[in-house]
Amino acid sequence: MKLLADACVKLSVVASDIFGVSGRAMMTALIGGERDPKVLPELARASMRRKMPRLEEAFAGLPLGTFDDHHRFLLWRMLARVDAVDTDIAAVDVQIGDHLVPFADAGARLDEIPGIGSTAAAIIIAEIGLDMSRFPTPGHLTSWAKFAPGINSSAGKTKGNGSTGHGNRYIARVLGEAAVGVGRTNTFLGARYRRIARRRGKTKAIVAVGRSILVIVWHLLADPDTRFHELGADHYDRNVTTGAKRRNYVRQLEALGFKVTLEPAA
Repeated sequence: MKLLADACVKLSVVASDIFGVSGRAMMTALIGGERDPKVLPELARASMRRKMPRLEEAFAGLPLGTFDDHHRFLLWRMLARVDAVDTDIAAVDVQIGDHLVPFADAGARLDEIPGIGSTAAAIIIAEIGLDMSRFPTPGHLTSWAKFAPGINSSAGKTKGNGSTGHGNRYIARVLGEAAVGVGRTNTFLGARYRRIARRRGKTKAIVAVGRSILVIVWHLLADPDTRFHELGADHYDRNVTTGAKRRNYVRQLEALGFKVTLEPAA
């Protein structure tokens, strides 16, 4: 916060979130008149207490008198504004929760998809609704959302995504975040993300896995009796044919500079 830095208080350098429990306690004490650089760090809680020496350095400028009544007044008003905004956000969250009650069952089913939490499920439902009859197939939904790989060309010229629009930005943001998050999980979608990322790059992996998630969403919403079934991170290993494995191994060896000749085992 620039106000504290102007008064030679370097709290933001030590605390990643100065509006957390520890930061708020120290700033409240500052407003109350506390100026001892050794007393203020004692208000730290939990993991912040491991940073006590650095906190003392952060408040070392206080004895110089740089934090005056002007800074105190502005900090008081800033924290009051933060509290007011937090109150408004809490009120809005309550309203959103009330409006989501009729969609609780659908939201719970979407919440079962790896990478999709309750907030992401609510956003998806808000953007596409529950009536999948408007999207005859999963492909129609992914095409509408423009969250599918494709090449658009005309007169021999390849056109970018912007030529046909950018789709629904809220759906795109949710699916992108979900794809990145699920890429770190030990699930089928996580394995799919990592496989594609290794071969094609992370951007294409995000689009492909995001599209897979949207296809799952379509099936769950199109039939209320459908439940999500996890295939497992080893799905590819269990279902890849012998021929496909052979081709993969040959390609890997050839990429390393070897000439491969296969002969049946005796």
